[in-house]
Amino acid sequence: MPLFAFERFILDTEDRRLRADGKPVELNTRYFDALSLMAREQGRLVSKERFLSEVWDGVPVTDEALTQCIKTLRRQLGDEAGRPRFIETVPKHGYRFIAPIKLLDGPKKMQIADMNEWRQFLAMGISGTLGGALAGLIGGLVYGFAAAPSAKGGAISELLVMVCLTFMVALIGALGVSFAIAAAAFVRGRWSLWTVFAGAAGGLAVGAFGKLLGIDAFDLLLGRSPTQITGAMEGLLVGAAVGIGAWLSGRVRSVAQCAAVAALSGAIGGTLVILLGGRLMLGSLAQLAHEFPNSRLHVDQFGRLLGESGLGQRTQFASAALEGALFAACLVGAMAVERRRS
Repeated sequence: MPLFAFERFILDTEDRRLRADGKPVELNTRYFDALSLMAREQGRLVSKERFLSEVWDGVPVTDEALTQCIKTLRRQLGDEAGRPRFIETVPKHGYRFIAPIKLLDGPKKMQIADMNEWRQFLAMGISGTLGGALAGLIGGLVYGFAAAPSAKGGAISELLVMVCLTFMVALIGALGVSFAIAAAAFVRGRWSLWTVFAGAAGGLAVGAFGKLLGIDAFDLLLGRSPTQITGAMEGLLVGAAVGIGAWLSGRVRSVAQCAAVAALSGAIGGTLVILLGGRLMLGSLAQLAHEFPNSRLHVDQFGRLLGESGLGQRTQFASAALEGALFAACLVGAMAVERRRS
């Protein structure tokens, strides 16, 4: 079936979608059928009797139902009854679709479909990246404000450095994981179990590259480098946890539920990192502070909240679970918002 293109709208009667500038326009089944009928009969009168017969399938309805249908269509199209660009009223007889229509078929139809899919892929990846970056911003503020009082001087600069550091780490991690998950959905045409493998692969790649780059940077600038910081293993586990959250989020309705499911999955992933001897953000910062004694970075006070003198096991488990939960919830929540919008 062809696509009906008029002004900035594309009506796809086969896929039953109306889009404006590539974005979906919400219409219920009856109203979509009414618009499709008028588009097929472009320039010709469609009588009230034909609307009732073909759109309402002979179900007895009042004239008010058809009037409300046309009013809704005009509102969604940005049309006006007094100065119609799309739907013209023929008093006591019916309606006529008056806008010029182009029929798109074959290669052109495929081209538009491909463009929409690519647009959705980019929007999904960007949304997840921004969500993960938001998690880094929140985490940086929490860690920065907690660490700032212990600084002998320059508390504001320490806060800013901590926020920028966690923001950049989360941004880069979210970039790899989000676009990997979006790519899996793009290739498979839907959200499936492949999002788990894609998230794991994206996290693995970003974690390995980030650790390699970090070690080289420390070697170049300071002549020594920490080795026990977040890397490929941690990236793989957190990426897989985010992928599981994204996959499971397709089975719940609200964005809040999506974020909650992802948070649980991310917390489990963060806990597994510690069980396997790895480190996430707070653990990596503690390792840096330990290997560079002249550093002004002090994170041991986080352990006091859980009754530990330093960054003990309980603190490491709690911080890793919270970091994983926050990262996954923000990333998947942002992707869920975009998925429902598109």
